[in-house]
Order: sequence, then structure tokens, then C-alpha cells
Amino acid sequence: MIAMGGSIGTGLFVGVGQALRNGGPGGVLIAWSVIGLMLFNITQALGEMAIVYPISGGFYSLVVRMVNPALGIAFGYNYVLSWCIVFPLEITAAAITVQYWTDAVPTGAWITIFFLLVVLVNIFGALGYAEEEFWSSLLKILVVTIFVIIGIVMNCGGGPAGSPYESYVGGRYFQNPGAFANGFKGVCAVFVTAAFSFAGTELVGIAATETSNPRKSMPTAVKGTFWRITCLYLTSLLIISLNIPYDEPRLLGGSGTDLINATICISVLSIGLSCVYAGSRVLTALAETGFAPRCFTMVDKSGRPLWSVVFVLAWGLLAYINLASSGATIFTWLTAITGLATLISWSWSAQGKSVEELPFRAFFGKAGSWVGLIIIALVFIAQFYIALWPLRGPSLDPTSFFQAYLTAPVFLVCLVLAWIWKRGPMWLIPAHAIDLDVYRSEIVVHR
Repeated sequence: MIAMGGSIGTGLFVGVGQALRNGGPGGVLIAWSVIGLMLFNITQALGEMAIVYPISGGFYSLVVRMVNPALGIAFGYNYVLSWCIVFPLEITAAAITVQYWTDAVPTGAWITIFFLLVVLVNIFGALGYAEEEFWSSLLKILVVTIFVIIGIVMNCGGGPAGSPYESYVGGRYFQNPGAFANGFKGVCAVFVTAAFSFAGTELVGIAATETSNPRKSMPTAVKGTFWRITCLYLTSLLIISLNIPYDEPRLLGGSGTDLINATICISVLSIGLSCVYAGSRVLTALAETGFAPRCFTMVDKSGRPLWSVVFVLAWGLLAYINLASSGATIFTWLTAITGLATLISWSWSAQGKSVEELPFRAFFGKAGSWVGLIIIALVFIAQFYIALWPLRGPSLDPTSFFQAYLTAPVFLVCLVLAWIWKRGPMWLIPAHAIDLDVYRSEIVVHR
């Protein structure tokens, strides 16, 4: 269920409105399809590795052991920092969503309520997270299914009398106002939004370390990624694109419905818990490999990395910054620190061993990994293009450009400091030098 619905949140329920306005229906479908192809290959590769090496820290530990220690450290801190910043952002999003129902309760009170809910669930450790993710994912999948069914009915002319949907709509809005809002530039502007909406899928690899039998459960979860991309994301986006023109003024700032708003609140709560889960586990892995304070290695009797959880939870207090008059500006800069962090984290036959030994193999093999990496590079290029020549505006805005790429200098600083600290190889670990047997799970020949 984490694989199916764990990353369905504000990126789909909220972000698609801005994406449709910027790129039009054609741009939205192209961007999500390309990012979906990238994600499919990345998840397959991650599953292939996580099943053989279900070690603490997930892909961070794999990068340290098999690519380059300094690069792995930079990845690890980049990943932890991204979740630490996203956590208060999601709490704020939940508080703002509740304002659609009533503004009688101050925003600060709602921030406190949602923050305490996240703390409460974390008291139950991985079990609490797993149970919450299962039921919230089930709700999100149910809501998306209902939305798609209603959307089909509306598109076929089953809407109320006097509405635009009282007669057959079909592909009318692909012709007028058109399939693309801002041409090629509009498509480029949508890519990062699409990538953000898929953020969190890599949690499956981290969760593998806490499953009783990852060799049995992980292949099913990884294969479920394909169905999530096609059935949930692309189908719902197609329905939205068919039923709503990109020049609809209510795309931004609409109040929504009670069911959708309730789902958004549960979604952001779910993502908030994912922030704490993922951030704390990778921080603990950093400490276990000697690259973070030793106190973060402490794991209590319930299996919780206690001080790592407390550290990530403490970042939730940053949500109160939004109550200040300059809170929005401060939060924009904090968010900019991790603006492209997800893409950085996603980008990562020797010694006479055969892939036939693997209990699970990526569908497209090594070629799929190259495709995923190339798409990530193209998304970076697209974002750079939009940062230089903004979608709306005649010239470059230095502030917006720096915010868009603040992730890069932060990552590079972490990388340089890690190289100085580790004093290890500057380049990739040679294939013949990679230890493929330490922490390796029981291997059964794939048949």
C-alpha cells in the first residue's frame, strides 16, 4: 500500500491545478508520462538492490558501499534535509486546507493539532506508521477512483442541467483553448511539478529493511508501481485534462469539496509521517556508518531510532514561521534548499557474478537505469531553461533563479565536506573493488 498510495498527496490533489495552467492538458500528460517512465525504471532498480541488500538506510547505504562514500554521505544529508523541510511545509498545507471549512480557529492552533497528531502516531513506531499508511493510502486510492468514475460520467454528458457537463464534452478542451498552454516552455515548466508529485516512492526501498521477508514482499510492491502510475496518476490526469480547460480561473484558489479537502488533510498528515520515517531512518544510517553523531544510532525496544525521530520532529516547529508577517518569504527560501532534492536522490556485471543470481531483476535491466538517469538530467535541463527564461516575465529574475537552484550548491557543499572528511576516492569505486557479499541476504536463483 505504501507503493500504491504512499506518495499520493498535494502533488496530485493540489499541484496539478498549477501544472494544467502552465502546460495545458498535453503538457501535463507528457510530463507525467515521462516522469512515470523514469520512476518505473528507478523503482525497479531500487527493488533489485534492496531485495539483495536490505540494509539500514536504503539507497544511501548502497551509494556509500557501491558508488562513492563521499557521494553517499552527500546524498544522505541531502535526503534528510529535504524531508526535514517538507515536514513543516506539509503541516502548514494541512492547516491552510482546514481554513476552507472555517476560519474561526487560528492557523497556529491547526498547526499545533496536526503536529501533535504526527507525534502521537510516531509513539507507536514503525507499526503506527505502517497502519496509518495502509488506511490513508486506501482512502486516497478510493477517492481517486470515485473521482475518475464521476469524471467519466461528466465528460459523457451526465452532469447537472445548466452546467458545462449537461452534454457530451469529449476532447473539446484539447481543441479550445488547446492542448498546450505555453508551448514547449509550458511542458518544461510542468516537469518539476510532476517529479514532486511522485516524491516518496523510494520509501519502499527504505521500508524493505523493516519487513520480515523483503525477498517475498518487495517484488510485489515494486511491480505495483506500474499500476499506480497508469491507473491512478495518468487516468486521473486524463480525466482532469478532458473536463477542465487550462484557462479555467478556478484552477487556482478554488475551495474544493469536503471529501477532497478531507483527503488532502489526511494526505499531508500521511506525508508528514513519511518525512519523519524516512528522514529518521537515513539519519540513523548516517550515524551507524560514522557520519553523524553517535546518539542517533540509539534504537529503543520498539525498534524506533528514538533521537533521530525526535530530531526530524523538531523541524516541524518551523511551521509556525508562517504565522509571522515575513513567514511566506522565509519558507520560500527554506523550500528552495530542497527544491530539486528528490531528483538528486533518485539519480545513482562485475566480479564474474551473473544477474541470474538475483531473486528479482529490473524489468529493463541496466538499460532502464540509464533511461531513468537520462530523464533526470533532462528534467534538470528543463528546470534550468525555465529559471533562465521564466514562463511569465520578459527576463531572468535573479532571486527566482537562485531559489530554483539553491539545492545544487547545498548538495555540492555537502559533497566537498564529505570528501574532505572521508579522505576517500574522488571518483567512483571500481567495479572489482565493490564488496558484493557483506550484508547480502539469502540468494535464491531466479527462475
